[in-house]
Order: sequence, then structure tokens, then C-alpha cells
Amino acid sequence: GVNRATASLLGTGYPWGTLLVNVLGCLVMGMLTSWFAFRGESAPGPLRLLLTTGVLGGFTTFSAFALDTMLLFERHDTAAGVVYVAASVLLSIAAVAGGMWFVRVVLT
Repeated sequence: GVNRATASLLGTGYPWGTLLVNVLGCLVMGMLTSWFAFRGESAPGPLRLLLTTGVLGGFTTFSAFALDTMLLFERHDTAAGVVYVAASVLLSIAAVAGGMWFVRVVLT
């Protein structure tokens, strides 16, 4: 659904949908892990694993990221491929940090 929406809004020349899903998933990952660390003392370990590794692991799309990257390189759009890899990694890490900050500073 996200791929269709971003394709209709932004076009199909760049993997916007995968990038968005991965960054949003990382934001939620940061929020959840901080919530569990600071507020979720009673959350059982299996629930924590289900939500982080299970749900968010299934929501984010590393295999789609790898495929999108290779397709950009196969189309000889090396610059877009490099920007996509850098943006995916940096924005995802920033999103985890932002989610952690939000829970630690805003919600506590």
C-alpha cells in the first residue's frame, strides 16, 4: 500500500515507499525500545520480542531495500543508488534516535 501511494504521489523512478517504511519502522523501534526501558517494566520478554523483532521486523523491508538498490545500479543510476543507501541508513538511524529521544524527553 505504501509503495502504491508513494508511486502515485512521487513517481516510480525512486524507491520512496521502501525508504518511508524503513524510516518509519525505525522511528517506532526507537520509541518502543525506550518505552520498554523506561516505562514497560511489566511488559514480558516475549511481548517485547513480538513487537520489535516480529511486527517491526516484518513491517520494515530490508530485502526490498536490497532489491531496490540493485535495480538502481542495474539501471546505471549509480548516484541515485548511493544516495538511497546513504539515506536509508542515516535516516533510519536518526529515526531510531528520534524515537528514543521522544519517549525519554517528551513522554517521561
